[in-house]
Amino acid sequence: MDDTTAPQGTSLSYKRLIPVGVLVLGLVAFFVFDLDRFISFEALRENRAALLNWVDAYGVIAALIYMLIYAVAIAFSLPGGAVLTITGGFLFGSAWGTVCVVFAATVGATALFLIAKTSFGDALRAKAGPALQRMQDGFQEGALSYLLVLRLVPLFPFFLVNLVPAFLGVSLRVYVIGTFIGIIPGTFVFATVGAGLGSVFDQGGEFSAAGILTPQIITALVGLAVLALIPVVYKKIKARSGKATA
Repeated sequence: MDDTTAPQGTSLSYKRLIPVGVLVLGLVAFFVFDLDRFISFEALRENRAALLNWVDAYGVIAALIYMLIYAVAIAFSLPGGAVLTITGGFLFGSAWGTVCVVFAATVGATALFLIAKTSFGDALRAKAGPALQRMQDGFQEGALSYLLVLRLVPLFPFFLVNLVPAFLGVSLRVYVIGTFIGIIPGTFVFATVGAGLGSVFDQGGEFSAAGILTPQIITALVGLAVLALIPVVYKKIKARSGKATA
């Protein structure tokens, strides 16, 4: 037997870690080469004419390239998601910008979900212990409803919501559906802001994504989240009433 030959289990472990290494290297390269300077409103302002001419010239191809960039940014958990979403509205309008972002974000988030589930999900689940188990029980009661709430209400970073369901046993089908539907309202808000960004640039005004989530918009998103929880609440009430009459 060749002593240099690694056990099959070890070889599989290394292979499962390759996607994680790629993600880490991509994130490091993003900051080392200062690529974040391209994901900013200032860069959008400076390259406004060139970008709009590019979209006019290439149409669908331009949209596909934008979606690819967006999906990669989400998969690598790069910062600047809000800027990219607003850029989608700026380039393609509120409706088509929303469509492009929702599809691209779902693809990127799903890729990260699959990597987390297959590469390092087991290790993190083991370290998290009972706390993660209790959360997993909650997802099992109504995984789609819980995921919709996490997507609708921006209480946690997007990349974190992409990862957590992978550690809690959420199925791929539920994850994709919950992500796709759950990000539509917030995406539409940001894309609509982007569609009107040209007038802000024309007036020479400063713009910040921080002011987009006004109390009214947050209230509306929370309201949608409450609606998403209704099936879970109904299920619990029904279960309790069934125990009471037993």
